[in-house]
Amino acid sequence: MHNEPLTPAPGHEAQEAAPLSELPVTRPEGCPFDPPAELARLREEQPLRRMTYPDGHIGWLATGHSVVRAILADSRFSSRYELMHLPMEGAPAQLPPAPVGDMSGIDAPEHTRYRRLLMGKFTVRRMRELTARVEQISAEYLDAMERRGGPLDLVEAYAQPVPALMICELLGVPADDREVFQRHTFTVTDRSVGLEDQMAAYTAIQEILHALVLAKRAEPTDDLLSDLTSSDLTDEELAGIGTFLLGAGLDTTANMLALGTFALLSNPEQLAALRDDPGLADQAVDELMRYLTIADTGIRAALEDVELDGHLIKAGESVVLSFQAANRDPERFPHPDVLDVHRKATGHLGFGHGVHQCLGQQLARVEMRVALPALLTRFPTLRLAVPPEEVPLRTQSSIYGVHGLPVTWDEEASDGTPRRP
Repeated sequence: MHNEPLTPAPGHEAQEAAPLSELPVTRPEGCPFDPPAELARLREEQPLRRMTYPDGHIGWLATGHSVVRAILADSRFSSRYELMHLPMEGAPAQLPPAPVGDMSGIDAPEHTRYRRLLMGKFTVRRMRELTARVEQISAEYLDAMERRGGPLDLVEAYAQPVPALMICELLGVPADDREVFQRHTFTVTDRSVGLEDQMAAYTAIQEILHALVLAKRAEPTDDLLSDLTSSDLTDEELAGIGTFLLGAGLDTTANMLALGTFALLSNPEQLAALRDDPGLADQAVDELMRYLTIADTGIRAALEDVELDGHLIKAGESVVLSFQAANRDPERFPHPDVLDVHRKATGHLGFGHGVHQCLGQQLARVEMRVALPALLTRFPTLRLAVPPEEVPLRTQSSIYGVHGLPVTWDEEASDGTPRRP
């Protein structure tokens, strides 16, 4: 199935402009949560525009919400890595095909086969059943934070270990291995390292998972990998899928927890609203996903000629999808540059859309819905321990976030009143 060709929106007549010379990537100084300002201008002028890629390919950049969403839902656009041109300087002229089990870089029928096997493992009901465990893990790390006292790095003390332990338990990975997986996962998503180093880190994760798959086949336990050993997946496919799920479960939610906390601390009214009304947690998660859009960019390649928004995208041409621009589109979200936890941000593209929509989004929702309010409730005086401009940002990663988030809080005196540490 695919969408009908879009007609140009009012004011967006498809008069072909000169191709962009590069993808805007520089965020406004002092605004760590905002997309590059140039993207808003491009979206207003022409939400689908020609762009010259670093390798000389003439492709497209999509910035409008309706255009990006339409491409994600259209089977005429491929997710296969080897068909894509990349918009980053220094990127290889051609990517190799996706490793076995990497669901984000394949199309049907292979993608459909994997997705059908996994969808039942990540249903809303099954993920909500994990709520009590997320609450327990969150409380344990908050207890440790309270015992240690501030200042401390929230990424190291809370944002990374909570989702890491959850995904390791879900897959059946020993908790002692999670630091190794975190280190390799960071390398895989780090744009500042070469493709060779990224592939080496990916291979290292797969080797550990392959050994784990063999152990699960020999002695199954109560976990996802053991469940999948009863399917028709090969050892190589199981290791690849495990690698894919680990990477998605470790890095993305950790960065959402850390960057989401940073955003709330920078918007105290929104922080207070969420802390005082935990019932806002579900829509606050969607709003933070929209507002922050940590997976800010995607790519698709046209498999055939496609008419879209008054333009003809020819077979073989790549389209960069700016999720961060689409999620700030005022035609879809009024006052999009404002963080509002009362907003019903349905339709955001923070989890993607279409057949490749994030498989583990329900797990991520449970983790964020529990972990963020728990943190704000336990430490009502939580604040940054450094000026905002000193928070180290992950600007060279395919997953945006912070390298660390130094925070502190007021201790309570014996009479229950806050006191400065």
